Amino acid sequence: MTTTAAPRIRRAPLSAGFNRLWGAAITSNLADGIGRTAVPLIATTLTRDPALIAGLTAVTFLPWLLFGIPAGVLLDRVDRRIAMAVANSLRFAVAAGLALLIATDSLTIWSLYACVLLFGLGETVFDNATTTVVPSLVTRDQLDRANGRMQSAEIVVQNFIATPVAGFLFAAAIVLPVWLTGGGFLIAGLLALTIPAAAARGHRAGAVQDAAAGESPRPSLGQVFAFLVHHRFLRSMIILTSITASALAFAQGSVVLLLLQTFSVPVALIGVVTAGVGLGALVGALIASRLVERFGRGPIMFCSMLVGGIGLLGVGVTGNVVFAIAAYAIGAFGVAVWNVPWGALRQAIVPSDMLGRAMGIVRTIGWGLTPIATVVGGFVARIDLRLPFVIGGGVVVVLTLVAVRLLLSAGSHEPAPETLPEGTGS
Repeated sequence: MTTTAAPRIRRAPLSAGFNRLWGAAITSNLADGIGRTAVPLIATTLTRDPALIAGLTAVTFLPWLLFGIPAGVLLDRVDRRIAMAVANSLRFAVAAGLALLIATDSLTIWSLYACVLLFGLGETVFDNATTTVVPSLVTRDQLDRANGRMQSAEIVVQNFIATPVAGFLFAAAIVLPVWLTGGGFLIAGLLALTIPAAAARGHRAGAVQDAAAGESPRPSLGQVFAFLVHHRFLRSMIILTSITASALAFAQGSVVLLLLQTFSVPVALIGVVTAGVGLGALVGALIASRLVERFGRGPIMFCSMLVGGIGLLGVGVTGNVVFAIAAYAIGAFGVAVWNVPWGALRQAIVPSDMLGRAMGIVRTIGWGLTPIATVVGGFVARIDLRLPFVIGGGVVVVLTLVAVRLLLSAGSHEPAPETLPEGTGS
């Protein structure tokens, strides 16, 4: 008696429209990666105070607290492609101003803070738009794969290309990575304009509207808040991820000083070390959608969050640089796997005509405590640069164990199959 293997189901390719969005995101991530590496290195030439360095990291999250919701409101009202282009044009202008301050030897730690704040303002619009556009360009059962591809591209570009390049450029001339950052933002903004018209505004896929009746009323900001508050799963997950994000920020605010001082990593190799950590994140992003398909959304979200916390904890308990980098990579793997199913769930559960504002609210709440946690972590790092990793990693592990039932219930909120919206392939 012979048996035949079941035919492998071929997954439909992602749309050409999504690929254009992906290209714009890759270019913007290149600029982001160079800037995120260069700015802390620039700061170390101005101060060696862990609290001030951590404060600079905190400022990168502050725009989400101040502008996250207004950015979401904007993206539900205007052409999202134009918003992305304008946001990155702003970031290009800020990079040019920063380069001028460096060239004239006029840069201070406080003017660097101001530049980072303005960079973040543009980020709230561009990154929020990237997230809200995805559901308009792929079917809902493709959301895990689309988010995995976006995240893996971000990791590859930022960690394996941008970060090492930034380290070497900084070692050659402090201003070089700043100019490259600005140029990348400008090109990404122009590429955003080539995304199909389907991505311009909120799109409720599968809804049939009566042409004679016109467009359905757009939900108010209050209705969006009410939707998030009354959706029990989303409400609980937002609280959980907010505390987790704060713990991660608390741990990592002074990581540059940790590498330079505790582990004696040369400045030119900071980017190479970061790339090593990014390897774990890349593997996680690449296999996350497959893991969800095989083991289920709930178990994968639980395990990935637990692994992320254990990895951070491992960094804090070792004095060996190789073990620390390996532990950091394991933690990054867990965080990357987590981001894919959690991102897909938000996009699947929240109606698309309120997705921009909902994502602004979620990120404002989720990252609202992050600046405070980062600064507090910086002061704790004055005691020992590894201590924030011990505390932050321990908090994530405890939270995961406390929230095990909530995380395992994520499987009951699977994205449903759906037809591709018209106009996404052009």
